Order: sequence, then C-alpha cells, then structure tokens
Amino acid sequence: MKNFGLIGAAGYIAPRHMKAIQATNNQLLAAYDKFDSVGVMDSYFPQADFFTEFERFDRHVDKLRRSDQKIDYVSICSPNYLHDSHIRFGLRVGADVICEKPLVLNPWNIDALSEVEKEYDQKVYNILQLRLHPSIIALKEKIAKGPKDKIYDIDLAYITSRGHWYYTSWKGDVTKSGGIATNIGVHFYDMLIWIFGPVKDMTVHLHTHDRAAGFLELERARVRWFLSINADTLPQKVREKGVRTFRSLTMEGEEIEFSDGFTELHTISYDHILNGRGFGLEEARPSIETVHQIRNLPAAGLLGDYHPMAKGELPKHPFQK
Repeated sequence: MKNFGLIGAAGYIAPRHMKAIQATNNQLLAAYDKFDSVGVMDSYFPQADFFTEFERFDRHVDKLRRSDQKIDYVSICSPNYLHDSHIRFGLRVGADVICEKPLVLNPWNIDALSEVEKEYDQKVYNILQLRLHPSIIALKEKIAKGPKDKIYDIDLAYITSRGHWYYTSWKGDVTKSGGIATNIGVHFYDMLIWIFGPVKDMTVHLHTHDRAAGFLELERARVRWFLSINADTLPQKVREKGVRTFRSLTMEGEEIEFSDGFTELHTISYDHILNGRGFGLEEARPSIETVHQIRNLPAAGLLGDYHPMAKGELPKHPFQK
C-alpha cells in the first residue's frame, strides 16, 4: 500500500484521482486546496488530513516524511499554471508525482523538471489517459498494421460547453490556463501524435476566447481540428437532445467512436503508473510543444483547408480580463 498526498482537492478532476487511489488499494494521507469545498473526500478517505494553507500542508508532509508514513506519491490537480511549482514540491519531498494535463505550459519547463527529477531521484508522470482508451489503442494498432506510406485525413471536433463562470476563473486567463487549445485540447494532440507521428507543420485558423481551429500536418495524417467551450457551436442535432458536450473523430470520413469509457481511465492510468508503465516527461513533451506553438502562432483566418465547424459568428467576450 502506497501513501498519497493530493494538491487541488477541490477541483473538478480531483474525485477521479481519489477514486483511482482507492481502487488501486492505496491511501490518501493528506490533501490541500485553498478552497474548502472538499466534502467528496468523505466518500473516499474521510480520515485524510486536509489543509487550506500550503505552508501547513508542507509542514505536515515533512512531518510524515520523518515518520513511518512517508508520502510515496503526490497527485496534482491544481490549476495549470501551478503544475510546475507543485511538481517541484512533490519531487523535493521525496515523492514521485502524478500530474493532470497539461503537465506544464511551456516546453522549457520540461527541461528544468528533468534536472529536478535527477537531483531528487524521483519520477514525474502525466495523465495521458486517451492512450489507454480501448478505441484509441485499437486505432493505433490499425494504423501500425496498415500501409506504411498512407497519409490519413482526420477531422477532430471537441465542444465542452462552459458558462460565464469560466471567464472569471483561472481557466479564462490565458496566462494561467494556456488558452482553449491547451486547456481542453492537449490530450487530443497527444493522442494524434502518438498514433500518427510527430508534427511536421501547422496552421492556426482561429483562436479566440471560446474556440480554436487549425490544421496539423503529422507524419502520417492531415488533421483538421476544432475546439470550443461555446454551446452555440454544438451541432443542431446535439443541441436538440439537450447534450452540452460533443466529441467527434473521423478518419477518411468514418467516425471513430470513443465517447464512452472516460470515467475509468484515471484508475487505469494509476494502475499503469504503479506497475512501472506510466508516461513520463518525454512522453508529455510533444503535446506541450504543440500547444505552446498553437498559443503563439498568429491566426491565419479561414483560409485553405480548415475544419467546417470553424465557420460561424464570433460572439463578444462576456468578461474580458
């Protein structure tokens, strides 16, 4: 049984980490979040110590380190811009680290973390759960067995509707979240690069507060992609059903179904990590380099080969920071 600490216990994704720690027969000893809406912990680890001040959490983890209850893993579910510093904390206290997406915001952060890993002889793991989805694994195997010189045409669309709260939270601040492509797209870029090979070229057609679209030329695929947090961009048939999330991945015009099975992927990820098969810093690098480049490229407009969902009226930003 391994001992865990958790940073970002009040976040949306934290319960999946709590469930994964429990399902892999390990224990959560200490958790931190500056917000105290963490009643969900009662469903998993009611005896875990909880702190709203990082300094007290730090002292408590140090106290555990000097006892027979040393923290073996620190799980990180904090806002994107804090991942780098929280990863460093975990390594410094002698723990391996399991971090949510995106691992960091900038490629050079990976280089620096690699040095910290070596200094403390610990490991950093990133949750790249789409690599563990059965449909995605099957697609990778299909491509590997197919013609080696074939270049596939891919369309990717992901819409996850968000309300006005999004823009006043850290997620609406590009310096903290990395923007739409980083915050909600990084796993999809990782998955596509994992299957179809490295990025050879890219174009950003559109990049606003609530949507982004572009074109990726991969080693074995041409990818048109569209991401959005605006419910108005949902297909009409989806809106009529009252559904607020839409995922679509087509290859050569054929839909690749991967809508189900997401809730268990964190537990599968933890199982892989605990058995020495987790995804480390270098596995995370290609997607971090991709989103960093997307974030910094000027939008070219709807020219050339762009995703059809990129068309549409652009609303004003409701709460410009």
